[in-house]
Amino acid sequence: MEQTSFERFDQLGLKQEILDAIKDLGFETPTPIQLKTIPHILTSDKDIVALAQTGTGKTAAFGLPILNKIDMHLQSIQALVLSPTRELGMQIAKDIENYSKNMKGLKVVSVYGGAAIYNQIKELEKKPQIVVGTPGRMLDLIKRKKLNINNIKWVVLDEADEMLSMGFKEDMNSILAETPAERSTFLFSATMPREIEQIAKNYMQNAEYISAGQRNVGAKTVKHYYYVVSAKDRYSALKRIADINPDIYGIVFCRTRMETKEVADSLMTDGYNADALHGDLSQAQRDHVMQRFRNGNLQILVATDVAARGLDVNDLTHVINYNLPDELEAYIHRSGRTGRAGKEGISITIIHSRETHKIKELEKKIGKSFEHKQVPGGKEICTKQLFHMVDKVKNVEVNTEEIKPFLPEVYEKFEGLTREELIQHFVSAEFSRFLDYYKNARDLNFIKPDSGSDRKSRTRDRGERSESSSFGRGERAERSERSERSPRKESADFTRFYINLGKNNNITPGALMGIVNKYTKLNDAQFGGIDIMKKFTFFDFDSRYKSELIKALHGNVVDDVTVVLEQTKMDTGGFEKSSKSDDSPKKRASRSSNRGDYRERSDRGFSGGGNFRGNDRKKSTRRKSM
Repeated sequence: MEQTSFERFDQLGLKQEILDAIKDLGFETPTPIQLKTIPHILTSDKDIVALAQTGTGKTAAFGLPILNKIDMHLQSIQALVLSPTRELGMQIAKDIENYSKNMKGLKVVSVYGGAAIYNQIKELEKKPQIVVGTPGRMLDLIKRKKLNINNIKWVVLDEADEMLSMGFKEDMNSILAETPAERSTFLFSATMPREIEQIAKNYMQNAEYISAGQRNVGAKTVKHYYYVVSAKDRYSALKRIADINPDIYGIVFCRTRMETKEVADSLMTDGYNADALHGDLSQAQRDHVMQRFRNGNLQILVATDVAARGLDVNDLTHVINYNLPDELEAYIHRSGRTGRAGKEGISITIIHSRETHKIKELEKKIGKSFEHKQVPGGKEICTKQLFHMVDKVKNVEVNTEEIKPFLPEVYEKFEGLTREELIQHFVSAEFSRFLDYYKNARDLNFIKPDSGSDRKSRTRDRGERSESSSFGRGERAERSERSERSPRKESADFTRFYINLGKNNNITPGALMGIVNKYTKLNDAQFGGIDIMKKFTFFDFDSRYKSELIKALHGNVVDDVTVVLEQTKMDTGGFEKSSKSDDSPKKRASRSSNRGDYRERSDRGFSGGGNFRGNDRKKSTRRKSM
């Protein structure tokens, strides 16, 4: 496709009522994907496969030309837009409504799961021209014969790769199979996995491939940093990253719901202006958290990949990967949430020493270099926070009239203090506890031990006061400190256990270790091999503590599941024929191939202890006075 030379929306051939609407929205210059897509849709009926990163204006890229071509006299659904999440679908519908505000009679309806289907059916009875929704709910409505797609002219698959990763492949195929053969299909995706190409092959005819970037690459406006720490220091590193960036407004991505809850709870306990977004929230709770975050009343949102899909925020300064995603392609979507609308953003990844090879894989995948950064020390953080506070006070807008009645008494109270003394009192009052917290803060950066050296050398100056116990997070802080100081046992006698949690419960080796850490006080216990199935897991654990482990976990409730924990009938590496298992011996072979010592098992590793309070004012990490 030839590169267009158009530079303004009024050069693209759009109707005046649409131009007036987007002008009111502040749209002036089309983005690259809009420049390439809008003229094509306006002048052709050919299918499109468009590659564009999140936040590049894809809704306008397909929405504006569809609105331009829609038949206002035809009272039937003419355009179908599929999106991976309820939130993104609602956002697309809202954007299209804004673009069409001058088009009298244009109706847009959004349909999605988690809401009463009866109300959505009533909206469809009003004969909209455009329907936006999630694949599952759309297919349900089609089967109920409430969503008539016989006159569809355009089908849009937005964030198609996300829909595939969320398991909507069959629903998408079923919907496309039901639509008229003569329709035009516009597929938008940030990455191009093979499944996308298969959909294009099966349901699109001679599609035009349009790209506003290279395949599977990160956005040019995003810088990529990574920090290397011991697994147990992951949470402390996260806090320092937040503290060195006082104006942070970002998302912290975690792998599992459990990890998301724990990180968010720890941040809130430590006074950070944070909250969680995960699958256990009701829709009302989810909407409340997302609204607070969009409004800037939350600085840090801790979320899983699935929960954050559809969260459309343009001003994020940071994306932080508390853990790398299992599928490295998901990193592109995570990092693409910052650096949007032409602004610069930062994507940060916290890894431990065994994950450095993944950084190299990511560099190859996204075509960008990652910069290895040092976890900031206490002095560096205190300096940054101090001058941030000073700048904030210096630049505050003074409302003389409002404060005038109080000034005489204030002047009287400060009488006798020189300018220098007043500044010293101010700094001490606002900053002394912050300085005290980071006094003697240890180095969190992972230092590779010399060949043949004792493994305990990985922790520098263990006599220093640990961040994890600075402000007495109680038992958890004490456990973290004791665990760090415990000498490692080079070998252990293992007992094999069965637990009724598996991949379906988002169990990973780190998650399992986190559960054990949460419910036990076994500071020097060791893990052996871990074998995770769909519905259950076998794992080897230190035989000295088998009774304590069963007592602590069996019957407890983890993520709404009552835990069944049993010792297997055979030693580690053998086959267990418990009635709890629905797996065959053949599937359970090779138990002892991964007998590594998971000593760094505190992946949840929340050493806690910070005491920096984020207030309710927008984007402030300043500690509240206590």
